[in-house]
Amino acid sequence: MTIEDAIQSRRAIKAYDPDFQLSREEKDELLRLALHAPSAFNLQHVRLVEISDPALRAQIREVGWNQAQMTEASMLVVVCAKLDSWEADARRVWEGAPEQVQDYMAGAIDNYYRGKPQVQRDETMRSCGLLAQTLMLAARGKGLDSCPMDGFDFDAVAQLINLPANHVIGLMVAVGKRTLEPKPRVGKLPFDELVLRDRF
Repeated sequence: MTIEDAIQSRRAIKAYDPDFQLSREEKDELLRLALHAPSAFNLQHVRLVEISDPALRAQIREVGWNQAQMTEASMLVVVCAKLDSWEADARRVWEGAPEQVQDYMAGAIDNYYRGKPQVQRDETMRSCGLLAQTLMLAARGKGLDSCPMDGFDFDAVAQLINLPANHVIGLMVAVGKRTLEPKPRVGKLPFDELVLRDRF
């Protein structure tokens, strides 16, 4: 499948074949592809919690508006991010670069994030979105379907997955084999309303 086909055919699918299972290796391949998504300053904020335990999946569904894809899709990923990556990992993510580059990047990162909690949170959310989209396109490219989700009790899911205090949840992504064809696209706003040239 070409990247254009993957983009055009990707839909938020809600109905999955519960008998279709991806192997651990197939899941890991998708996750590795997703980890190629960009992140600001190469901080790699995102942490992926792949939920394999059926009992845990059922608990997540209970706090997730009873969405069937949470238990029926072959793969469920909670896309999280580490809020303090800017401070904890700034040097680690530039290991291997020349020392002057490492020093420059560490200073730039500190200057950009220190004392700016909203910037820190905003950046993690951008990273979660970029990675989730990369995961969904990787899945589509392999003939699979996906569904991004934020319809769940974030605090309850955080408890269920033992989310550390310095992390946040961005969204979830379900991946699997659909059982129904998606409905026709509706309500698409005109291109010229959505795309502006130079200024509003």
